[in-house]
Amino acid sequence: MAKPVYDASAIQALKGLEPVRRMPGMYTHTIHPLHVVQEAIDNAIDEALAGFGKRITVSVFKDGSYQVEDEGRGVPVDLHPVEKKPAVEVAFTMLHAGGKFARPGEGVYHMSGGLHGVGVAVSNALSTRCEVTVYRDGQKHTIAFEGGELKQKLKSEKAKEARRTGTVVRLWPDAKYFDSPSVPMAELEHLVRSKAYLLPGLATVLKVEGREDRSWNYERGMAQYFEFMLAGRELVAPLFAGEKYFDEKAAAEFSDIETGEGAAWAIGWVSDGEVFADSHVNLIPTRSGGTHEAGFRNGIFDALTAFMETRSLMPKGVKLIADDLWGRACFTLSARIVRTQFHGQTKEKLTTRHASKLLELCVRDAFELWLNQHPD
Repeated sequence: MAKPVYDASAIQALKGLEPVRRMPGMYTHTIHPLHVVQEAIDNAIDEALAGFGKRITVSVFKDGSYQVEDEGRGVPVDLHPVEKKPAVEVAFTMLHAGGKFARPGEGVYHMSGGLHGVGVAVSNALSTRCEVTVYRDGQKHTIAFEGGELKQKLKSEKAKEARRTGTVVRLWPDAKYFDSPSVPMAELEHLVRSKAYLLPGLATVLKVEGREDRSWNYERGMAQYFEFMLAGRELVAPLFAGEKYFDEKAAAEFSDIETGEGAAWAIGWVSDGEVFADSHVNLIPTRSGGTHEAGFRNGIFDALTAFMETRSLMPKGVKLIADDLWGRACFTLSARIVRTQFHGQTKEKLTTRHASKLLELCVRDAFELWLNQHPD
């Protein structure tokens, strides 16, 4: 058998969404399609973070499809100046296409969770069908894809509700790309519910065909979310909850911190049972933590060390280590970062460098003050 020739013809240049379909594991989890649905949810959340819309609805249908509906501005439908295609088609058929790459202060999103560069185009690539409906400027615009490719060109008509705005994305994940074709409902419900806790005033709805609708809207935010995660267990000390966001004056003191960045948090200690560390960045769950979690942990630990040294509470010859503090600690953390960078396409670990410093600045003094108020 002749050996294959290694020349220019052996170099493949995959176009469009073909890389995703060839190697889906590089772009998403292939155990089940939750992340495929989450990409559409993330886009809806980014609109809510930007101040557009008070309600997000996620629907699960018996035919194996999932739908995400928001009240945002609606994905642009005018022709892209370079690609000469409707912008919504570009967003759903090209990797590294979106409205979240502009420099701070220049783009339509001041903060978002979507700077990983692939987004909902991956969801489209790994679905047998994807239908997108956009409401904006008194018009209803529809477009459809199959297998990631354009199936129905953009059609526009007058909307029945002239003032309605937003985007509706319905996806049929392709079972051949996943070990299990179905999204685990407990994880989806937790994801949808958490958005309401993390953005007080936002209503989130989960509709499962054949079941009663579930909806959430929480005004107390992070402390309320912590109580949900705690599931009724008692704390050995009062809850430490707070938030800090840098206004223009405070941010100006630092070269790497942007206006509006900061965090909300809640932390407590339990005497027994499992502990949890539940963190988010711009409402995106960071299951593997990252620089924001590291900064949060450092700030809390440094504050405790300073408090104990000031009050001479440390026995001679004994050194406090992080495990002493974190062994029984439970916390929820929600950071707001302008320029997010994540490790990998699934955004489960934040790598933004200044996030560590930012979180330390947010919690260190606040926790030391709390300790002085609760010395017992």
